[in-house]
Amino acid sequence: MQENRAASRLLRGAVILTLAAVASKLIGTVQKIPLQNIGGDGVFGIYNTVYPFYTLFITIAAAGFPAAISKFVAEFEAVGNRAAGQRVARLSSLVLGVFGLILGVLMYTCAPLIGQWIDNAHVIPSVRAAAFAFLFVPVMAGLRGYFQGLQNMLPTAISQVTEQAIRVSVMIMLLLLMLSQGAGADMIAAGAVFGSAAGGAAGLVVMLLYWRNHRKRLRRQGTVMATVQAQTGELHPAESNGALLKALLRYALPVCLGALAVPLISLVDTFTVPRLLKQEGLDDTAVMVAFGVYNRGLPLVQLVMMFATTLSALFIPSLAEARVTGGTELARRQCEQSLRWFWLLGLAAATGLIVLAVPVNVMLYADDTGSEVMRWMALTAVGGTLSIISAALLQGLGAVRAPALAMLAAAVAKALLNWLLVPQLGTAGAAIAGAVAYLLAAVINIVLLARLVGLRGSWSASVLKPAALLIALAGAAGAAMWGTSAVLGALGWAAGGRATAAAESLLGVAAGAVVFVIGLARLRLITEAELVAVPKLGRPLAAVLRRLRVLA
Repeated sequence: MQENRAASRLLRGAVILTLAAVASKLIGTVQKIPLQNIGGDGVFGIYNTVYPFYTLFITIAAAGFPAAISKFVAEFEAVGNRAAGQRVARLSSLVLGVFGLILGVLMYTCAPLIGQWIDNAHVIPSVRAAAFAFLFVPVMAGLRGYFQGLQNMLPTAISQVTEQAIRVSVMIMLLLLMLSQGAGADMIAAGAVFGSAAGGAAGLVVMLLYWRNHRKRLRRQGTVMATVQAQTGELHPAESNGALLKALLRYALPVCLGALAVPLISLVDTFTVPRLLKQEGLDDTAVMVAFGVYNRGLPLVQLVMMFATTLSALFIPSLAEARVTGGTELARRQCEQSLRWFWLLGLAAATGLIVLAVPVNVMLYADDTGSEVMRWMALTAVGGTLSIISAALLQGLGAVRAPALAMLAAAVAKALLNWLLVPQLGTAGAAIAGAVAYLLAAVINIVLLARLVGLRGSWSASVLKPAALLIALAGAAGAAMWGTSAVLGALGWAAGGRATAAAESLLGVAAGAVVFVIGLARLRLITEAELVAVPKLGRPLAAVLRRLRVLA
């Protein structure tokens, strides 16, 4: 009974965290659209230049510690030593606070140097604005780890959503305020970046309130530190704060190094694309405008990858269980099925965006500037989704370091390809480099998966049938787009307007999605048995498709 209750609590916590992560990532991704609409491509370019750098520093300051803290707190809780868990929380919060302060001061004072590295002085105010977030975010991350160790995921979930909501709200308010005062693009972008500090402060306030209420609840229950220590003693009574900190760092540093791999690819663009564009004769302002146009397709690709990340979380426990209960053969079948699905998902997303790039660009950003670059960036969805699921599968099989190494290799490839392609093709070259880099990471992961479980490929299921499906999808989306344009034109709607583009985009996406789902079933690229096997989502989705007579 106790095991069932623990499993139910764990599942409930996983669901809460997943929903919060989806909501916060959705807010964080979609906010880039009003940022460009209000601030323009120059502000958008500066923001997208600085934000990867901020993400890297935040990863250094905080990533790994929440996992380490939650592990230690959970171990102390398991033996009833709640006082030691609180000691971990206090010590880690102090260390994270000091480390965050040091990094924040360094980032603020070194902003001119960072501007020299990027070779653009317009980023300096934004770098300094980002530095203020380090006063709040690391401590917030540490407190999240404490409550996760107690298997209480609600504080983390609420603070995540609050942080993103406040960040976006402050960003938009400062954008409007500075625009009304006639500020330059560099100061407007700094206001947008300052939203991260405001969001971090709001998230920290939420966590501190939960911490205060938690302490009050413990006092009411009579579980004070002295009583606990008298009854259970410390797990390591003679362990000093220094020894405990070393133990935390030993666990946190490998996790941090793995997490650094992902922002490195974005950081490559920050340090190479503006510099390479400037060498082509553009001034600082023109470089930031071009970089902003280049990043127009990024929120759309990130939405696809966010969806893939959420789905991939379902496969890790399922694959681990399959490996134990069914051996290598069952694990192999699950890996092949997962890779095929995400391959199709990435191809479908890329094809749809390639066909609908112009109306989507107009719908979101008011003009079609950079639509060709957006088409090239759409290809990132293919390698991106495959790298995400292959990394999750490797983690489910116990190979936790390989995905980080694959992403590091992808970052190196991205840098080399940027230097080769951007001088020749401009920002389109950077988009192509990104698509190739993510595909490289996916290939490395898949090769390792093949060695671990013996993957078997099928030319028909991997290439021929998907090609036929994509041709049908592209035809349906294109026909819907052109048909909508013709009908609205006959009704007197202005061609090239945002309303017309929105209708073309949404109906094109709907038509492509319907043909894609029907084609999956008719070409037997997905069977009902495979769909039902998907944890949590499979049976309801199969029932809906059966009622629609899509599945036989």
